[in-house]
Amino acid sequence: MAWTAISTRNETPAIARGGWLDALRFIVASLIILHHFQAAGPVPLAELINPIFERGGFLLTNFFLIDSGYVLMRVYGPSVGAGKMSAGDFFAKRFLRVYPAHLLMGLVLVVLVVASTAAGIGPRNPEWFRWDQLPAQLTLTQAFGVYGGLGWNAPSWSISALVGCYLAFPWLLKAMRRMGPWAVLAGVVVLYLLANQATHALFGYPVYQMPMMYGFWRALPLFILGMGLAVFTEKVWIAPKLAAVVGIVSAVAFFALELHGKHALVALTLISLIILAAGAVPVTRPSKLIEKLSVISFSMFITNEVTRIAFFGVANVMIAKLALPVAAQWGLWGLGVVMAFVVAFGFHLLVDQPIQNRIKNWLKSRRRRPAPVVGPVVSLEG
Repeated sequence: MAWTAISTRNETPAIARGGWLDALRFIVASLIILHHFQAAGPVPLAELINPIFERGGFLLTNFFLIDSGYVLMRVYGPSVGAGKMSAGDFFAKRFLRVYPAHLLMGLVLVVLVVASTAAGIGPRNPEWFRWDQLPAQLTLTQAFGVYGGLGWNAPSWSISALVGCYLAFPWLLKAMRRMGPWAVLAGVVVLYLLANQATHALFGYPVYQMPMMYGFWRALPLFILGMGLAVFTEKVWIAPKLAAVVGIVSAVAFFALELHGKHALVALTLISLIILAAGAVPVTRPSKLIEKLSVISFSMFITNEVTRIAFFGVANVMIAKLALPVAAQWGLWGLGVVMAFVVAFGFHLLVDQPIQNRIKNWLKSRRRRPAPVVGPVVSLEG
């Protein structure tokens, strides 16, 4: 029998924790921190080393959005598709996963700005802390054309956009389940290219550079792409050795390419191949450490901007008052990056995880609650 590296045999490994997909989430979250902090040093890393530290930001966000669609499709697709989890329950579960942490970080920033201003140390860039921008951000509506959302915890626009993707997920799932794996793969790629052409024509932007105010329309094609990759992975078996080679080659090619310029569509293809390959490699020896780091990656994403604002608000005052030399400034910058990880880990362990445990217990008790007796059911169908 001829051996094939790609086939439609039903041998696709089930998604599992503690493998490459989890490792990638932590790696990307770490790179996002570096991207957000790179301009806070004496000289931006984009100028000192390579522009990849600046232009890589939108690509890391692309990865985050594609990966979200991929993982949610593989984790929740079977239960939502089979009717074991309703669209409302899915949305509630996902919204409650992201909103409490987001709201807490927004309120922390409000307290920081009010307290520092009262102490006579206002923000260096007050335009990023305008009060009329705050309501849209706190309500996670800034990615849907609602005025506001700039500044404050600015990266949360992608969380806002994902809320819209969560709403669309059950309907997208229904459409994809009716198609074959190759048709789904071709469809999501064509859809992304069409979205790119449409935003160029209507707004003058490629889809990956849509303003934060329209972030949902940037995120949705990427989220759909991730869902399509998941459908393909579930139905098409890829030999683990081939998947590993494709993943490594794509990762090396991605970084080599970005060192020499912005190649958005090619980079998007390589990101998709990395995720596809990571999902096709069986997790034979799951790592509890990698699993934990992956879980903490959300806290890393939601807290790092707040940590940067708070830490360098103090650091910049110290540098100015003490006339610190460049070497000391770099030392402070390195300490700031370390603090981003420390705060994220602390926030996860002391705040986010306890809140999520309470929410999970509440959702479980809600599902176990017996339906009230309302008397005989009267049919209107005769």
